Amino acid sequence: MNFVLLWSILGACALLLILERLGLPTTLSLNFKGDLKRETRWLAQYGQAASLLVAAALVFELDKSNQPWRSASVLIAAFGAAIIGRILKQLVGRVRPGREHAGRFLGPTLKHDNLRESFPSNHTASAVAMSAVLAHLYPAAAITFWTLATVCALLRYVLDAHWPSDVVAGVALGYVSAELTLHLLKIG
Repeated sequence: MNFVLLWSILGACALLLILERLGLPTTLSLNFKGDLKRETRWLAQYGQAASLLVAAALVFELDKSNQPWRSASVLIAAFGAAIIGRILKQLVGRVRPGREHAGRFLGPTLKHDNLRESFPSNHTASAVAMSAVLAHLYPAAAITFWTLATVCALLRYVLDAHWPSDVVAGVALGYVSAELTLHLLKIG
């Protein structure tokens, strides 16, 4: 694990949290329509359950390394990031942009309430985890995987679903989940 990279991401997240708290305008109110709206929503779902299952199936079917954990690593990293992200969301209760009390951390709850589940971005965490594992397994396609994760992360912000710090926290969570999965499964 690259700790310099991880600490840089976490530092950027902390800086964004401070700037957001100080009232720096960080949200957008864009309204996409038609094909652009459909395409951006599709790209914003990269790393979620359907794409994860397809990616794992493709790795299983196409990978000739005879290492059965390679396809499972995609699922373990991304779902692991999503589970940890869900726990964090329930603990901190940050209100999404454009809602009453936007940006406030309301504290723990056991109740599911999408409006107060902004931090961290689980979409970003899963997309980064999936891309990190796939880029590790298939370095020749790394640019494609990282582009998809980056577009997903940016769209979570652009579509007003998250604050910038939520997205950066999701990047950190996804990165750690992928690195731990690859390390624990000893996938080289």
